[in-house]
Amino acid sequence: MKKSYLLLLLSLLLPMLAGAQAVAIDRVNPTNWWVGMKNPSVQLLIHGPGAGTLAYTISYPGVKLVKTNTVENPNYAFLDLVIAPTAKPGKVQIVGKKGSQTVAHSWEMLARNNSPKGQGVTAADFIYLAIPDRFANGDPSNDKFADMRDPNLDRANPFFRHGGDLQGAAQRIPYLKDLGVTAVWFTPVLENNQPLTNEGGTMRASYHGYGFTDQYNVDRRLGGNAAYKSYVQQAHAAGLKVVQDAVYNHVGNTHWILQDLPMKSWLHQWPTYTNTTYRYTPITDPHAAQIDRKITLDGWFVPFLPDLNQQNPYVANYLIENAIWSVENFGVDAWRIDTYLYNDQPFMNRCNAALLAEYPRIHIFGESAVTNVVDQAYYTRNKIDFPFKSNQPGGLDFVLEGAMLAGLKEAGTPAATGWDGGPQHLYQTLAQDVVYQDPTKLVTFLDNHDHDRYLSVIGDDLDKYKMGLTWLLTTRGIPSMYYGTEILMKNFKDPTDAEVRRDFPGGWPGDKEDKFTAAGRTARENEAFDFVKKLATYRRGHPVLHDGKLMQYLPENGLYVYFRYDATGTVMVASNGTDKPATLPTARFSERLSGFTKARNVMTGESLGNLATLQLPAKTAVVLELGK
Repeated sequence: MKKSYLLLLLSLLLPMLAGAQAVAIDRVNPTNWWVGMKNPSVQLLIHGPGAGTLAYTISYPGVKLVKTNTVENPNYAFLDLVIAPTAKPGKVQIVGKKGSQTVAHSWEMLARNNSPKGQGVTAADFIYLAIPDRFANGDPSNDKFADMRDPNLDRANPFFRHGGDLQGAAQRIPYLKDLGVTAVWFTPVLENNQPLTNEGGTMRASYHGYGFTDQYNVDRRLGGNAAYKSYVQQAHAAGLKVVQDAVYNHVGNTHWILQDLPMKSWLHQWPTYTNTTYRYTPITDPHAAQIDRKITLDGWFVPFLPDLNQQNPYVANYLIENAIWSVENFGVDAWRIDTYLYNDQPFMNRCNAALLAEYPRIHIFGESAVTNVVDQAYYTRNKIDFPFKSNQPGGLDFVLEGAMLAGLKEAGTPAATGWDGGPQHLYQTLAQDVVYQDPTKLVTFLDNHDHDRYLSVIGDDLDKYKMGLTWLLTTRGIPSMYYGTEILMKNFKDPTDAEVRRDFPGGWPGDKEDKFTAAGRTARENEAFDFVKKLATYRRGHPVLHDGKLMQYLPENGLYVYFRYDATGTVMVASNGTDKPATLPTARFSERLSGFTKARNVMTGESLGNLATLQLPAKTAVVLELGK
């Protein structure tokens, strides 16, 4: 009898206790905002126990709460604010009430500062791509944290974290300046509080940074928000720009929001797990089946990177505001977007437009790993009559990368003189630039963190190495180089991509070799470093290689010639892709050579007084500054 009574009493009390449960606000994103932004609207994500059941008010001059949005999960509310131009910096009290309970959260509006931000990168720049965890360790105290899901650190394990950080990268800014770099692009620095994941039978850390767990915090193992701000400030003081790597398509499966999902439609949901096919053709194929297109776009990249539904307006607002917050808060200059083609493209246009509205000079270039010009053009401003028109200013030029590598691999072989062989790959790709609104905004490269390293692809051939880098630094576009290429780091992705992501020698205290110094490099490595430095330095000081027009001539017998020219000067680049020295008659190039009587070899300093013929060593590209 007593037991039955107690059960009855509990059944009556529990709903009452639940109704009286304390409500709270434990997170507000964006974590702060600024007065004087061009777009006066901002949507706050509010999270906490019962946060979606509160009645909200804000009493602050110039800040108006327009609407409180509730969603499936009662732990979330989304507040639509309008900030008047007259609003002053200060702390805004967000007050929520429910019955007798009142909770308050302080949310700060800051004054915008005049420090450089959103400067953009242009064809005048030379970008250096590095993985912070693998570049340099400046603060061993932040190498690992016992309270993070991955507390491991082991440089002997290629799949674990190695301890590189932003302080170490800051210490190497003089090295990059000496090399001739003008902009630095790190793989993502945001928090990746992910456990080890099983990939191909091995447990791997998220050291690369592409599994975000909190968009408003830089990973503690890299130094946190303060270290990132400091890095950007030090880079700017040294004349370097900073590119931030952004991910919109997915997050890590331990992202804080996914632990308490606002609504089912925050993610792309499937009856059973569905992976993307990684096939990009259904997106532009006018004959494609809708299911193929849907799986490409909405399928998950991998099981531990849940796919965000950017057609959900709350998701879209969250990502767009974070992009603006990141530029304003950290002061970055350009925006590289991971897995661009897998995103909802109308969302991408909206996000790009929002960034450009606040920062008109910012450059945005996404990763669309395609193998043909038409598909590549689809994801940037183009001149093709696609049903959808992208507004992305730039993009990573995967097609030109493939063309340059194909030409270099065939250099010195009979294929170099074939109908479509050798430098024809490069020529034919550039000949299709007509499809782009502005091909000079494409970011060019020879390898990256996902590809086999450049030197290995071309057979560890120093002559080919120099020829490819000459093309990279003298043709159209914004050149980018992967860390270590300048010191001849090599390897294939065999057995895994960890082989192309090895530590930069000398980046850790106690390293046996220090490749950051000339004394620590071999003679061959110094030859490579000095080659990059000399050409990059020349490029930086000669606007003709940034903004000059490009004229190329059909390759003949493995010989390829192009010119960069404008009112400030003319540079001729002549390549010999064969395995034998060649004599190149120049009468065919009179359209561009007319009026010039001499030339200076940019790399050797040699002066040429007779331009009737040129002597080209085997597997060599010669850069000539023309004079009258």
